[in-house]
Formats: sequence, C-alpha cells, structure tokens
Amino acid sequence: MYIYFHATHSLYPTYYHGVVTSLSSPAYGAWTDAALLQALLADDRAAFAELYERYWYRVFALAYRRLKSRETAEELVQDLFTTLWHKRHEHAIEHLEHYLMAAISRRVIGHLRAHQVRTAYADYCRWYQASTTEETEQTLAAADLTEAFAQALLHLPEQSREIFRLSRLEHFSVQEISLRLNISAKTVEYHITKSLRLLRTHLRDFVLVALLFFLLY
Repeated sequence: MYIYFHATHSLYPTYYHGVVTSLSSPAYGAWTDAALLQALLADDRAAFAELYERYWYRVFALAYRRLKSRETAEELVQDLFTTLWHKRHEHAIEHLEHYLMAAISRRVIGHLRAHQVRTAYADYCRWYQASTTEETEQTLAAADLTEAFAQALLHLPEQSREIFRLSRLEHFSVQEISLRLNISAKTVEYHITKSLRLLRTHLRDFVLVALLFFLLY
C-alpha cells in the first residue's frame, strides 16, 4: 500500500510507502474533521485519504521548518500518518489539527534529542580514544625512560652510583652523604657532577624534560 503525494511543491515527494490505496473522493471534501474521524474508526480508507490530503502539507512544513531536512521531515510525516491509521482505534482524537501538530512536534523533538545524544556520544568516543592514546603513549614513554635511567645508572662507577642514589633518589644532603660515607663534601660534589654529566649523555635521546629535571637537577 502507498501514500501518494502530489508533486505540486518543490519539497513534495512523488510518493511514499504507507497505508492509503487511493486519493480521497471529492465527496469527502465537505466533511468535517469530526465526521472523517468517525469514518476512520469505521476503517474507511477514503476518509483517511481525505484527512491525509487535508493536513499532510501543514504537518510536513512544520517538520521541515524545524529540521531543515526534506528526507527526515518526510520520514517523520510518513511515520505519523502510518501510526494514525494503524492505531486509529486506540486514540480518542477531539481536534485533529492540534493532535497532528503536537504529534509531529514530539517526533521532531525526539529526533533532535536522539541526534544530540548520538553526536555527544560520538564526541565522547573521539575524546576518550584520543586521551587514552595520549595516556598510553605517555605511560610507555615513562616506562622507557625509567628503563633507560636504570641502565644509565649501571654505567656509573660504584661509588658515583651510590652517591647519586643517596643525593637524588633518597634526597640526602651533601653533608649527610659526606658523614655517611666518611668522605669530604668536595668529593661528594665531584661524584654528583660527574654522574649528572654521564647520565645526560646516556639519556640525551629522551624528551621528557620535566622528568629529567626532577631526577637530575
């Protein structure tokens, strides 16, 4: 079965799948909406066709004005009139025009809300993917730096490595290290300076500057 549309308007589709098999009879044109609704309850297809011909454009125009999309407006109008026919025995309609305008408005609002939800979800997915990728890259980079730092420490002489560990990793002062290892403060400073120089050389390929400054300065 089809709902046929006259192509008298640039936005008017030529036909649409639906529930009307023929256009309304001229005899129904003089009927009131109330009379047509009563006939609709009696399964009168011609009465439905007259209701459709009477109101389709006003309903379509409202949907199109809000959506700015002919295709979407057509789909919502099609859905509205199809529902009107299939559920004709379920609704007590007192004022047909108000009912149709309210119904198409609800469909438009529902469509817009669904579109907003889909858009927001798509934006969230893009943001989450980007942030996860960035976090993963940073985690991997930090792990690589930690491994490189550990390997670089192994290249230091044993005493220099111990002094550097106490100074930068356990935060002992020069004087505390001097007393702990029973060496002069100048010796401690020499080993720290030497260690920093060697570590900068081994870690020169890494670009996590902030972490390097935290560890080495």
